[in-house]
Amino acid sequence: MTTTTGTNNSFGFPASTTPASDKIATGVTTSENKDMFTKLLVAQIRNQDPLAPSDPSQFVNQLSQLSQTEALQQLAQTTSASASVLQSLQVLAMGAQVGSEVSVETSRVRLDGDKVSGSIQLGGASSVTNLVLTAVDGKQTRVSLPAHGAGSLPFSIDPAKLGLAPGNYSISAEASDGTKPAVEVTGRLDSVRMSAAGGILLQVAGIGEVEPFAVTGFNGKATAALASTEH
Repeated sequence: MTTTTGTNNSFGFPASTTPASDKIATGVTTSENKDMFTKLLVAQIRNQDPLAPSDPSQFVNQLSQLSQTEALQQLAQTTSASASVLQSLQVLAMGAQVGSEVSVETSRVRLDGDKVSGSIQLGGASSVTNLVLTAVDGKQTRVSLPAHGAGSLPFSIDPAKLGLAPGNYSISAEASDGTKPAVEVTGRLDSVRMSAAGGILLQVAGIGEVEPFAVTGFNGKATAALASTEH
């Protein structure tokens, strides 16, 4: 018995069942891929069987796939560049606010002997609202605030008066209806930096590092406010 190997071109090359687009090398630039694809496509056209030529629509589809891939790569590069520019603008904008007093929604606070002010964002009227400070050892200190309607209920913490030692505390609030409204603490924005992951981190006095979305308000620089009251 004689076994024959079929060829489908006049040069005796074995028929290729793999699309040229699948032969494009990975890990190289788009221009290199495009050049390699063109060479493979030309070779495929030259080496096709004259008696059974390939369907021209296959070549058109392969060219279309390459164009789509190239367009997607360019779009991804443009999007990445735009995101980088936007992030740089955010850093500059935040950096211009260094030294300003900011309001930050937080669940932690650091007491160092100075008074701390902030507000509780009530979703509805509350006959009594408790501000709860929890030390690292689990000891809780509750500060009762007067009745207040829906909205911002201001508070001030005097560590010396409450007998609170310097350190880190968890802070939360409890309304009379059992809900736990958000707590915002006011502190000075000390610095802005980029994290290792590429995000933006703000260093706020009395709180620590927070992400930009936690900032609920910029209250101006204390020195500017003081100057305005003197004139």
